[in-house]
Parts: sequence; structure tokens; C-alpha cells
Amino acid sequence: MLLFEFSVLTAADDWVPIDDRVMGGISRSRLRHDPAGHAVFEGEVSLERNGGFASVRSAPGARGKEGAEACLIDVRGASKQYKLSLLTDDGFDSLHYQASFATAGADWQTLRLPIATFRARFRGRDILSAPPLDPGRIRQVGLMIAERQAGPFALDIKRISLA
Repeated sequence: MLLFEFSVLTAADDWVPIDDRVMGGISRSRLRHDPAGHAVFEGEVSLERNGGFASVRSAPGARGKEGAEACLIDVRGASKQYKLSLLTDDGFDSLHYQASFATAGADWQTLRLPIATFRARFRGRDILSAPPLDPGRIRQVGLMIAERQAGPFALDIKRISLA
């Protein structure tokens, strides 16, 4: 099931930044369409003022697929660590199910992130008592860069899907 096809000019329009500014930091990010036919998650992470993360999130919608076993994401970018977030409600400040992935350079990669590897988190902390991710209930999708990776970043994304 295709969640986002970023070759579509308007596919990145409903994504909003949620950066460490929500807690006093000064990092910044955005998701924009690139005329080459993909989206770019870009910005700068700052560790000043107890900051350290930048993220974007899609608008809520019916994005679930019962029985999905993995989330596929087509990406490229300089060697950095990112997180893909899947949310099962429409809330702003709610439980995230996150899986980490790394980029490896100038070539496009299709990464397969098994649903079983997504871990429940709230405000950066693991929530061990949360139930496993139910892929049929996915409502929002997000991208994040954290882990004290200060400086500019850019991640190209072609598509995100469930399999």
C-alpha cells in the first residue's frame, strides 16, 4: 500500500515541522518537493538551548494496512541516522512508534523496516508498557533526525509504503 509518492508535486504540502523549538531549542526543518521528482527533508540541528532534534509529520489520514509486515522507504542522503515514526492517532503530542535507519550516500536505497522493529516512544522515551504497533491503525507518518547530529542535513525521499 503506497502511503506517499513524492514525485507528486503536492505530496509534501501537508507535512509540518515539529522541531526542538517546542521545548526551547532552535533547530529547524521542512519537507519540500524537489523538481527532480522527490521530496527533501532538510534543515539544521542545533544542540543549543537543550535542543537536538528536527522532525516533520504528515497530516492525519487513513494510512493503515491490516497485516502489513514492513514499511518501505526509498531514500538517499549523506551518512546520517534518521527515524521513521508511525502514529496510530491524530494527536499532536502522542505516542510514536519509531524505527531507525541510516543513509549511505548518493545512491537511492529501498529500506525495509519490519513492523516488529518499531518501538513505542513518547517525548523521546521508550514506553515499554505500550502494545505493539498495529499497522492497520496508522494515521500519521513522521521523519526525524536526532541523536546529537548537529549541523545541516538533507534526506531525499521518493516514496513511503507498507508491505
